Amino acid sequence: MKDLIRLLGLFRPYSNWILGGIGLSIIVMLSNIGLLAMSGWFITAMALSGLGNQMINYFTPAASIRGLAILRFTGRYIERLVTHEATFRLLSQLRVWFYEHLEPLAPARLQYYRGGDLLSRIRADIDTLDNFYLRVLAPTIAAAVSIALALGFMAFFSWQVALINLGGLVLAGIALPLLAQRLGRIPGAQAVAIRADLRSAATDAVRGMGELYIYQASARQAEKIRRLSENLIVPQRRQAHINGLSASLTSLATQFSVWLAVLVAIPLVLRHQLSGPDLAMIALFVLASFETVSALPVAFQTLGETLAAARRIFEIIDTPPAVTEPLEEAPPPEHFDIGISKLHMRYRDNEQWALEDVNLTIPEKQRLGIVGATGSGKTSLVNVLLRFWDYQEGEIHIGGHSLRDYRGETVRRWCAVVSQQTHLFNTSIRQNLLLANPDANEEDLLDALRKAHIFDEIMAMPAGLDTFVGETGARLSGGQARRIAIARAFLKNAPILLLDEPTEGLDPASEHAVLQALETLTRERTSILITHRPQALRYVDELVLISKGRIKDHGKTEDILRRNQDVLKLVRIE
Repeated sequence: MKDLIRLLGLFRPYSNWILGGIGLSIIVMLSNIGLLAMSGWFITAMALSGLGNQMINYFTPAASIRGLAILRFTGRYIERLVTHEATFRLLSQLRVWFYEHLEPLAPARLQYYRGGDLLSRIRADIDTLDNFYLRVLAPTIAAAVSIALALGFMAFFSWQVALINLGGLVLAGIALPLLAQRLGRIPGAQAVAIRADLRSAATDAVRGMGELYIYQASARQAEKIRRLSENLIVPQRRQAHINGLSASLTSLATQFSVWLAVLVAIPLVLRHQLSGPDLAMIALFVLASFETVSALPVAFQTLGETLAAARRIFEIIDTPPAVTEPLEEAPPPEHFDIGISKLHMRYRDNEQWALEDVNLTIPEKQRLGIVGATGSGKTSLVNVLLRFWDYQEGEIHIGGHSLRDYRGETVRRWCAVVSQQTHLFNTSIRQNLLLANPDANEEDLLDALRKAHIFDEIMAMPAGLDTFVGETGARLSGGQARRIAIARAFLKNAPILLLDEPTEGLDPASEHAVLQALETLTRERTSILITHRPQALRYVDELVLISKGRIKDHGKTEDILRRNQDVLKLVRIE
């Protein structure tokens, strides 16, 4: 019930569309019942009139039948438009809502989820949630209102028939769906879980195809996917059996209600309490009324799967962020020097310090290099500065203000990041550049490419800026992707620059081009460069040697290299 209430709360912004779709569904259901019942009455009355037994007004019922037919047809068309429009709006709103709650959790809280699992929750589970309106909420409310109005009409002719009709509808619309929902709860939850694992495994196989082949694990991954596919068939087969049984029992309840209603109505006709056409109308009315509950078995069964998907979504949404944002922010700093004093940071309470008693002062527009072995705490320092992770002790100041006085989004606006893992979206170079500055014009883009030393290469491509880079930039070389990231940093024009292994994995020619671009980029910016490459150290003013989370040495680059021969060995080897 709690998950159900939360879902209803998510749908509140589109309540007008939702209520409009439900209202149109009610109109369609009632017009369908009225059309079939009126047609039965009219045909029977015309037959009796032909035998000379009675006189009828031909025009009124004929016009009513035409009107109901037109209402049913147009109502069904408009109802489909409205309900599907509402569904698409809900779907887009749910995706945005989920992403807005997901973004504050990255990367600290999301590291415990597999990428394929997250993708499954963002896409498949959100898609499942839209079933709640289209297949659960709308059919249930429409059925309840339609049944109340239809049985009220039938009670004017015979309250006994109305009670029989009600009993059949309760059996077919509530008892059997509840039984199907209870039987389908476990296989529905199993299907959601297995389907999520299957999507994750398939995603991992596609994205990690190279690694799987290198480690000769592709066959094992394929076997895992095959096993999950077979496991998914089991709950799906159970759901199919439940659906078949529910449909059969619903059909039996429908036919039994019609025959019982006819048996009750016949004595009323014999006692002249009802006419012959009324008997035909009652039989077809009862038969048509079961259309109101025809979608309920699927609705109740879908409810279990929908709530299982909702719980997977809410599990992430309810995760508290790793960083607590301030209620009110401090004024923007007038300068962007960075001060770090007695900083202690670790990722879990029971782990060792990733950063321990770190003290640093980086004046505005100074370039600081950081070297150290893998796992020494270099990237942890960047994570703290970007407000991705919080620190337990000490303090960090930007321009004299505490880092904790600003929201993470605000701090990240002041920072441009270039790392060895450059993410490019599967779209054009132009669109990837505009992520840094959506207001940039054509000249701004071209100027950024020139400063990043990639202008000639981009312009030599047939589509130029409109060249598609492929999934994760697969159509570009590593050096080209890195320089596009540098061009984005130029476009962003942030006062603080964080460079995390920007030349790692590049060939000498690409590394030289990237370093040329970085030399220009780091001018007039407070810059922190993490690197293992000795060629990059010539562009920093001071150098820090970090080891096991502690600063081992700090000073001018030449002095650090002279005092620590192992540093020069470190940057050359790694």
